[in-house]
Amino acid sequence: MDWIVLLPPVLAIGLALWTRQVFLSLVVGLWIGTTILGGGNPLSGLRALADVLVAVFASASNTRIVLFSLLVGGLIALVQVSGGVAAFTEWVQRRGWGTTRRSAEILAFAVGMLIFVESSITSLTVGTLSRPFFDKLKLPREKLAYYCDATSAPVCMLIPLNGWGAFVLGLLMTQGLADEAVPLLAQSLLFNFYSVFTVIFTLVLALTGWSFGAMRRAERRAAESGQVVRPGSQPMVSEEIVGIEPVRPGAGHMGDLMLPIGVMIGMIFVSLYVTGDGSIMAGSGSTAVLWAVGSAIGVAMILYAVPRRGKPLLNPLAATDWVVKGASGLVGVVALLVLAFALGDVSNELKMGEYVVGLLGDGVATWWLPALVFLVGCAVAFTLGSSWTAYAILIPLAVPLAQGLYISLPLMLGAVLAGGVYGDHASPLSDTSIISSMSAACDHVDHINTQLPYTLLLGGLSIVAFLLAGLLT
Repeated sequence: MDWIVLLPPVLAIGLALWTRQVFLSLVVGLWIGTTILGGGNPLSGLRALADVLVAVFASASNTRIVLFSLLVGGLIALVQVSGGVAAFTEWVQRRGWGTTRRSAEILAFAVGMLIFVESSITSLTVGTLSRPFFDKLKLPREKLAYYCDATSAPVCMLIPLNGWGAFVLGLLMTQGLADEAVPLLAQSLLFNFYSVFTVIFTLVLALTGWSFGAMRRAERRAAESGQVVRPGSQPMVSEEIVGIEPVRPGAGHMGDLMLPIGVMIGMIFVSLYVTGDGSIMAGSGSTAVLWAVGSAIGVAMILYAVPRRGKPLLNPLAATDWVVKGASGLVGVVALLVLAFALGDVSNELKMGEYVVGLLGDGVATWWLPALVFLVGCAVAFTLGSSWTAYAILIPLAVPLAQGLYISLPLMLGAVLAGGVYGDHASPLSDTSIISSMSAACDHVDHINTQLPYTLLLGGLSIVAFLLAGLLT
């Protein structure tokens, strides 16, 4: 009955995709998990469920992500009510950008590629800057959510000058590879097939407008009816926040959007440097995003308080009210994050990751191992909703395995990294996927369903690539 440890996350994900009721599905999965931990007593599991939810906030990192998500709502409201978003949209369109489907999608892709310091900031920036263009051109928000997601974790792991790279380097150093960690990570990027394929595939989508599966149906709906979200869906941001109009039409400038966004991105580097004691690669990602969005809100409030035409755009009291209103529009996101974090904690207590890794068994032909490691990484990261957890579990196993069986170490590390990125990208439990749905203001299950055919295709191509690489190296 060891397989029962897989039940909580698998049931939660399956129910969410089937019923589209993501909150209820996560609660059910969480209850199953706490019941298993409680020896099979559902009443004990129900009592433990509340304790597990409260325990989420015992983690400083989790709490920072929750606060970051709330403050993001405040920042979105501020830059919209200032007129900064409207001014930026007009400025871009005057230059012929974002006026066609192709240019809007290329803009979303390019922004995602340029901002690689933190996956959540990438998703937020892509969605904030691109949503007005997608809505005006009747492009479905599910497609925008895909761009937010596809250019976050895959790009952050391909350009690891961030917390992702620091985390992997730390794990490699614990394996006695202190002197080889940096060149090994650099060499492994060539074998991070899923990330490479995702970036190439996403660029092709932007250039050609090609789509298939559920995404094509979403595009047809938006083009024919003008409905950028599915009727009856539950967008992760309330329409009251998405549809905020400038408080003084015509008074806003493009800088009212770009300066706060620029401060937010710049503060990521500053925060990583400070929290890493002088090393950007050693900084705290969760602290950095919280400081960054807080700084952006502070700068925005000061900027909008400067008199324009005799009076401020927004006085501090009015700006504070908008921050609170914006944060209230993201309560659903926070609830979803707390449930996802709790389910991940329960899955860890059930030692689900170790069980999945144990399925590898003995006596496997070595040329298959990179593909198998990739698949196990996918399974662990997808069900736990965390690529970093998959890295922490698999790197200590993959490194000695590669060394003992004389398998290419960069190839094995690339397989681990690719599997973790797949889970972070595809899983409905991933905080990056949740924030992508929030940033695009679309239904979370719709986002997962429409991108699932894409992630499965790229995952399948990655398996083939790892099999070939295993034969040739």
